[in-house]
Amino acid sequence: MAWLDQSARSLFLAEFVSSFLLAMRYFFKPKVTLNYPFEKGPLSPRFRGEHALRRYPNGEERCIACKLCEAICPALAITIEAGPRRNDGTRRTTRYDIDMTKCIYCGLCQEACPVDAIVEGPNFEFATETREELMYDKNRLLANGDRWEREIAKNIALDAPYR
Repeated sequence: MAWLDQSARSLFLAEFVSSFLLAMRYFFKPKVTLNYPFEKGPLSPRFRGEHALRRYPNGEERCIACKLCEAICPALAITIEAGPRRNDGTRRTTRYDIDMTKCIYCGLCQEACPVDAIVEGPNFEFATETREELMYDKNRLLANGDRWEREIAKNIALDAPYR
């Protein structure tokens, strides 16, 4: 009787019909993939992307040259040189470089910063054609901060209850 059952299945193409019905069920469901360059999925407020140096609302840079981010960086990707102290006792950086080819995007620099000066922003599309373009200096980091400040501030506010 097994051969009769096998013959009936082959004759009526049971596997073909069931697979066709399954394909038709998924054909009419909404798509779950994104058309990436034109559609972008949601990012978490804790997403760690391209680095940025932030400024205070009055335009002064936040970094106080404490060098905690340089000390905690496990990849040794951050280099900071501090200028002389000002008359008011504060100091600022004269050089702030990040080698993005070394960076492992762990976020320890962001966590160590007492004034939220260095942050990892929401930008993940920063591919370059040469390796030298991935050596970020202070001006480029400040420009990133200026460009993404509104979104960075929003993400920090959303993440504040968990810090």
